[in-house]
Amino acid sequence: MDEYVLKSFERLEEYCRNENFKGWDPFDGLNSRLFQSIPLFSKNRFAKLVWIQSFKRSPINLRKMTGVKKDYNPKALGLFLSGYCNLYITEPKKEYLEKIDFFSSKLLALQNTEWSGSCWGYNFDWQARAFFQPKNTPTVVASVFVASALLDAYEMTKNEKLLKTARSTCDFILKDLNRNYNNEGDFSFSYSPLDKSVVFNASLLGSRLLARVYSFTGEDKLIAEAKKSVAFCCNYQKNDGSWGYGTLPFHQWIDNFHTGYNLECIADYTKYSGDDSYKNHLNEGFDYYNNTFFTKEGIPKYYNNSVYPIDIHSSAQLIITIFKLNKFKEQKKLVDKVLKWTIKNMQSEKGFFYYQFNKYFSSKIPYMRWAQAWMFYALTTYIKADNFE
Repeated sequence: MDEYVLKSFERLEEYCRNENFKGWDPFDGLNSRLFQSIPLFSKNRFAKLVWIQSFKRSPINLRKMTGVKKDYNPKALGLFLSGYCNLYITEPKKEYLEKIDFFSSKLLALQNTEWSGSCWGYNFDWQARAFFQPKNTPTVVASVFVASALLDAYEMTKNEKLLKTARSTCDFILKDLNRNYNNEGDFSFSYSPLDKSVVFNASLLGSRLLARVYSFTGEDKLIAEAKKSVAFCCNYQKNDGSWGYGTLPFHQWIDNFHTGYNLECIADYTKYSGDDSYKNHLNEGFDYYNNTFFTKEGIPKYYNNSVYPIDIHSSAQLIITIFKLNKFKEQKKLVDKVLKWTIKNMQSEKGFFYYQFNKYFSSKIPYMRWAQAWMFYALTTYIKADNFE
């Protein structure tokens, strides 16, 4: 194991432990007590959009002065849980098992029980251009990462409640999410029960969980519905192997980590279903990803046509995507180059990772979900891969 990876991870873990795995988020501006105290703003869609984007884009952390508290984020807890499962697989220490039990219990306690199955959202109101999501509104993205983490924990502990909960999340996906159909009868899952948007990575994440649960339960319905979503999304893959973010006019950008999401989800669907119908889509997508989003210096580009903003999530997703596609040995040189650049340039002496570097300014705010949880999961994935690949 490369010493720089271990030292980086040890500093990150110490920081996260000291923070008790709580923190701020790029999109948590609407949790501001100041904003909530002004009815004219707090009820206005445009004001909410401006406020949340100002917090997200500002290099200055406005949260302390406006009353935004650090909190648990379910998706972050899921990523930490998967990370500790990686560590336990590598070295079955009692302390890792204790962390697995801690995060599993916390996630079970935080689940939203008002829908058809177990599901999770974010700990803040979220105003996007396409829709508004009230605090704790379940999304397919948050729910899949949490349910996947519970399955990781199930494989370590054999606690049947974790498998049962993940299976319940499939009911949320199948019964509560809206669908957009094409002429062939294939469809995409919506981002949440409250919208009808087509976001490819979100729908593919739903397919990924259905396929993985199918590998435990053998339910034909799960894999049949998963395939329809994969087929729908692969049909939108461009000739060069890329995907836009979604189908709306303002969702036409092509970016790094959402492309990585798409690839790992199709790879997991293939793994758990045994269906290799989308092998060419996966290969073409990986070639595009590999050739487009990383500079010769190891800098992860955000967009296909722009380096900036340099986002920590892009660095983390590379490791996960490479591992999911069984290309760790083959692509280790690229992974190491990007990881070394990231640790050197984007990790604080305090152990946390910065959010983004822009062309003229940088945001070094220590976001727990977006930066720390993702890098924790990525570094533990690296550690596991380096031990077993």
